[in-house]
Formats: sequence, C-alpha cells, structure tokens
Amino acid sequence: MPNNNNSNEPVRRGAASALNRFKAEVAAELGLGNYQDIDKGNLTSRQNGYVGGNMTKKMVAFAEQALEQGQSGAISSSAQTEKPQEVFGQPMQ
Repeated sequence: MPNNNNSNEPVRRGAASALNRFKAEVAAELGLGNYQDIDKGNLTSRQNGYVGGNMTKKMVAFAEQALEQGQSGAISSSAQTEKPQEVFGQPMQ
C-alpha cells in the first residue's frame, strides 16, 4: 500500500488492469467510447472529472450494497486504514 496520499497507485496490488477496464466502461457509458486511446490532456477537466466521479460513485454504491448485505468483513479487510502523521500541523496522538 502506498505510504502517501499523493500516490496514483492502486491500493490493491494487481488491481490496475481491472481499474483501467472499469474506467473504460464508465467512460463508454458517458459517451467516450475510445477513452483508453484518447489523449486525456485534450479532454476538459469536466470530462475527465465525470469519469473519475462516476467511478467513485459506483465504487461507493458497491461498498454500501456489500455493507447492507452484511459483508462488512470484506470491506474492512480490503484496505488498511491510513492514519496521517499530522493533522493541521499538529502531530497525531
């Protein structure tokens, strides 16, 4: 797991290809059918934001559904909680 909050690496090792497929599926739903081949710098921030925002919305909905079905163990074990070293300039206790 990455040690900093600025990492663009997947939390789970080996999840990158699945996340890229998921990103392409969400982009296709939004009308960006060839998202993998598009230079993302040529898209607006809004277009790229819609893709990431809808990915997040779908992942949260998936986690909520799992929790409703009593699968809290699967959610808790999916990623380690990262505790910040400091908050607002003050060390965490």
